[in-house]
Amino acid sequence: MGIVLASSSPRRIELARRIGLDCVIDPPDIDEDSVALSAGAAAVLSERKAKAVAARHPLETAVIAADTLVVCGGAVLGKPRDEGEAAEMLRLLSGQTHTVATGVTVIREGRVLTRTELTRVTMRALTGAEIRAYVATGEPMDKAGAYGIQERGALLVERVEGDFYNVMGLPVCLLSKMLLSFGVDLLC
Repeated sequence: MGIVLASSSPRRIELARRIGLDCVIDPPDIDEDSVALSAGAAAVLSERKAKAVAARHPLETAVIAADTLVVCGGAVLGKPRDEGEAAEMLRLLSGQTHTVATGVTVIREGRVLTRTELTRVTMRALTGAEIRAYVATGEPMDKAGAYGIQERGALLVERVEGDFYNVMGLPVCLLSKMLLSFGVDLLC
């Protein structure tokens, strides 16, 4: 049985490799903007990504997809469209606790399993100069909530409650449990 990671995210690919997931990378081609941002959008998008890629592979292939969103005070944040939106997202998150939601889907032989992992993250209060400097690095531009905890964005985060890897975009413990239900044991 083959395994496919339906992603173009360098962070997801890196995490998959770190946990020993021997997989082919096949990025999905879906319109992520067609789904209204809501608390459940991460699960919907992960399932759409997985189904789009699964259609290109044999049924016995396990296809994994994920999507991450940030929820803060009722606002749902995806990836910023430009630097101005990145700065606005960081102003919203500054000094607040928010939730990172990652939807994960595994498809194999027509069976679809989708779960969502939630992690609470507290960001320290940021000055306008810090926000401008961080945005100028370019790091926020391809990340939900406009920060990457595994890079310089770690300097913005005071506390993480839950799965750290979820904040990077792939909750590896949840994924391993999901794969076990498909007969794939990453430890053996």
